[in-house]
Amino acid sequence: MAGKTAYAEKIKSFALQLGFDDCGISKAAILADDSRRLERWLEQDMHAGMKYMENHFVKRTDPRELVPGARSVISVLLNYYPGKVQERENTPRVSKYAYGKDYHQLIKEKLKKLLQLMQSEFGNIRGRAFVDSAPVLDRAWAARSGLGWIGKNSMLISKKYGSFVFIGELITDLNIATRKNLPEGNTGDNIESVAKDYCGSCTRCIDACPTGAITRPYLIDSRKCISYLSIEEKGDIPVSFKDKLNNWIFGCDICQDVCPWNNKAVIHSTEEFRTGAELQDMDKEDWQGMSRGEFDKLFAGSALQRAGYDKIKRNLDFLYS
Repeated sequence: MAGKTAYAEKIKSFALQLGFDDCGISKAAILADDSRRLERWLEQDMHAGMKYMENHFVKRTDPRELVPGARSVISVLLNYYPGKVQERENTPRVSKYAYGKDYHQLIKEKLKKLLQLMQSEFGNIRGRAFVDSAPVLDRAWAARSGLGWIGKNSMLISKKYGSFVFIGELITDLNIATRKNLPEGNTGDNIESVAKDYCGSCTRCIDACPTGAITRPYLIDSRKCISYLSIEEKGDIPVSFKDKLNNWIFGCDICQDVCPWNNKAVIHSTEEFRTGAELQDMDKEDWQGMSRGEFDKLFAGSALQRAGYDKIKRNLDFLYS
């Protein structure tokens, strides 16, 4: 066990050196409870048009199906809370995670470097990095590694950083998971280290959601979620949501902005996530008058570019026409 602990501490040290803000490790095993919750959520059609959530169900809940011989899941957090936010009143709103460059490739490259450092330290080991690129329940794994808990708004909440964090995983065949800090009655078969749920009796996220997407604590109906409607919805936004989107044209931060755990959020130190002055200063007229070429230039390499000019224009038209 001492060897495992030494491995774990070294890996966490590597992760911090690479710029990650936190790192946790859990045993690669089936997520039994999460599997049942996911199955019920899908049966209720709360994934809306995200039909890909129905695919690869076994792989989504058992990392050993994704990486043969997997023994450990390394979870990492990267804070993205910005120092500057959109401050103009009644301007089209963009979720904070899209203020800078797209996080997918940045985090995946860091995870690949982490694997290389592990290989140079521990020898011939295998691993695979995941950042929203495969059927991995990232929040569940981050919680199981002790990095935080899944709040009533379904977001992972870290005591250190709040919920404005990106999550990535490195699934590896190195046996490094250590059993500690287990809840009473837990054997450690599925959960290695789990942070306590500190939401308590607070319901601010539920009360603040203008569309009622948080139907009850810890349950999100994507069909009502502003983030889903503004990003994932491929057709027209239902007219029933007219005047309910609160100026959001890409994503939504309402349930995070009201969370007390984000009151003292730490400003990130990742240059790639820096808020552009253009985005911060844009008003409604700037957004509505923006050409495709201007959009592509301004948001090159960002999450907004992945959504595309046509979708942003659709959202603008829905809000203001």
